[in-house]
Amino acid sequence: MMFLTALPLFWIMIAASRGGHWGAWMPSSISAFEGTCVSIPCRFDFPDELRPAVVHGVWYFNSPYPKNYPPVVFKSRTQVVHESFQGRSRLLGDLGLRNCTLLLSNLSPELGGKYYFRGDLGGYNQYTFSEHSVLDIINTPNIVVPPEVVEGTEVEVSCMVPDNCPELRPELSWLGHDGLGEPAVLGRLREDEGTWVQVSLLHFVPTREANGHRLGCQASFPNTTLQFEGYASLDVKYPPVIVEMNSSVEAIEGSHVSLLCGADSNPPPLLTWMRDGTVLQEAVAESLFLELDEVTPGEDGVYACLAENAYGQDNRTVGLSVMYAPWKPTVNGTVVAVEGETVSILCSTQSNPDPILTIFKEKQILATVIYENELQLELPAVTPEDDGEYWCVAENQYGQRATAFNLSVEFAPVILLESHCAAARDTVQCLCVVKSNPEPSVAFELPSRNVTVNETEREFVYSERSGLLLTSILTLRGQSQAPPRVICTSRNLYGTKSLELPFQGAHRLMWAKIGPVGAVVAFAILIAIVCYITQTRRKKNVTESPGFSAGDNPPVLFSSDFRISGAPEKYESERRLGSERRLLGLRGEPPELDLSYSHSDLGKRPTKDSYTLTEELAEYAEIRVK
Repeated sequence: MMFLTALPLFWIMIAASRGGHWGAWMPSSISAFEGTCVSIPCRFDFPDELRPAVVHGVWYFNSPYPKNYPPVVFKSRTQVVHESFQGRSRLLGDLGLRNCTLLLSNLSPELGGKYYFRGDLGGYNQYTFSEHSVLDIINTPNIVVPPEVVEGTEVEVSCMVPDNCPELRPELSWLGHDGLGEPAVLGRLREDEGTWVQVSLLHFVPTREANGHRLGCQASFPNTTLQFEGYASLDVKYPPVIVEMNSSVEAIEGSHVSLLCGADSNPPPLLTWMRDGTVLQEAVAESLFLELDEVTPGEDGVYACLAENAYGQDNRTVGLSVMYAPWKPTVNGTVVAVEGETVSILCSTQSNPDPILTIFKEKQILATVIYENELQLELPAVTPEDDGEYWCVAENQYGQRATAFNLSVEFAPVILLESHCAAARDTVQCLCVVKSNPEPSVAFELPSRNVTVNETEREFVYSERSGLLLTSILTLRGQSQAPPRVICTSRNLYGTKSLELPFQGAHRLMWAKIGPVGAVVAFAILIAIVCYITQTRRKKNVTESPGFSAGDNPPVLFSSDFRISGAPEKYESERRLGSERRLLGLRGEPPELDLSYSHSDLGKRPTKDSYTLTEELAEYAEIRVK
């Protein structure tokens, strides 16, 4: 298409081509609206040596060869034409001037086709030109839209209709252009091959809303009822805009989740679901679903949808919150501390929603926090009472988990007040109860006898530990004398503690030592003394009496005569049994230690209280013999 010029290129080519040979020039194609007319411009030439008196010509339809009997459109010699062209065709050009322009009127669709011209100079000087023009009968204006219409970039849309009918001139108007811009009519333009068109232009800046818009152009002919309309849909290219997406999604662990991303763009976008830079799914589509089966806490996070095409891109994100019960709490902090130190214990877990965290000991709440993943427990200046098992419990509406942990408080030994000694018969047992951490060593000291017994001597000491308490028992047998002083000493790496163990029930100690058997022995001794005094007095009386005779002497009495049946044997049996126990170290009973002194150890005569019954009776018998 080119604008009207003063000297059309077509006619310049015709003039330059004059050289005296057969040739014709006409538009290869031409169009016209049905019911109107069309003028097919035509020029021809022949050799210069031919000087015909009259030049005739013939227009054929669809075939250039007369022998094929093609329909005659126009014939200058006879005016005989095919019935389809009767009253519709006439020659506008002057054949003598080598102008063969043809006018066709009242066009109908069947007239569309190829048109050939044949020059007739008389005789054998006839020539059918191979050049021809194709007539196209149309019913709609031609709307020309640029091959690419991009959002935000100004475009020019033109409406073009043929204007090759000298009898009817078209007028153009736009349809459906509201909001797009005001049209501008450029007028009548001449094309390269000598045909004419009527042109109207429309300039506007398209938006994405204009995509698919139906834009029309109407050609009308004044003083007729002829009107022709043509439409074109705008194909506006624009970058993607994500228009459909889930809002924040909450799902319970193990459930199914479907995330949707939909975008508006032209051409359709490439949709991509991503998480942390990893592509999960992609497709060229207007919408894309991301299906997540049996979601886990590991899939909790932010998901991104990216939409892109050749004109741009867009992206949006959606948060997926996976709801789940707390994980088993973990405890990071001091689990061993020295008495007086400050202890800091951190309990942490993970859950959604955030849990209620509680630390307690022996059903007593020590610290708690709501909707937090961490809980700090501070224990300033810990004491042995802080030692023990603690629990950290995390819970939310989806479940509860707990973790136990132990706090070990290390401290110097403490000898408890229940430590004491007690005597029963000839046995003294001393109980020393020590509380400490770490486990202490325990020793029993008898200062009056310069003896120290520690717990490693299991023959004498029995020890048992329960928690922070260490109980040691010292057993002394054969304690007929006054009970010794006993000092319990306990030590560990944090210190040493000593305590003289008190005797419980001291005013009953003597009778506790004597017991039932001792009472019988004491009674026997008392009888022997009474008999001794009585017999001594009788002897004195006999010596002094003149009537004394040997036959009156009483029989000699031995100690065995005063022995109470069973008493000495039982006492000797118990002594032997005690010795056997000390030697054999009987199992199943606390070990016993016999610390009674022998006569040789003391180096002097034992006191009356240390005599055995046998010794008492033997002494009495010796005196009687004397």
